[in-house]
Amino acid sequence: MTRTILILNGPNLNLLGMREPNLYGSGTLEDVEKDCRQVAAPLGLEVDFHQSNHEGELIGWIQDARENAVGIIINPAAYSHTSIGIPDALRAVDLPVIEVHISNIFARESFRHHSHVSAVANGVICGLGLAGYTLAVSALNELI
Repeated sequence: MTRTILILNGPNLNLLGMREPNLYGSGTLEDVEKDCRQVAAPLGLEVDFHQSNHEGELIGWIQDARENAVGIIINPAAYSHTSIGIPDALRAVDLPVIEVHISNIFARESFRHHSHVSAVANGVICGLGLAGYTLAVSALNELI
């Protein structure tokens, strides 16, 4: 039986590889998706991978996960610090959640030091670059 995990990416992550490579590296979101699928497959996990610059679209995917996923990995990006709707949706679907940040949010501007999503996540991975995503796939597999 295949188990599906939802991997969500928030605003501006579609610009990975072009945007501030000193912070985010040169890999693209397509590279992240490919790497996650490679790690997930031997674990019997299927990946449903999305990116949106729109908070409501992310919330819709989270709500849909209630019926078609066994866990969620989310990099809410800037919505980490501003959204109440995303953590509310994550709480409502009652699935294991791993929050990922490519950069170390605690080594950046002070407004980035707080994430509303962290309060509802089972775990948080930050500052490990794009490798944080594949680590999150492995960690989520342990949780489910």
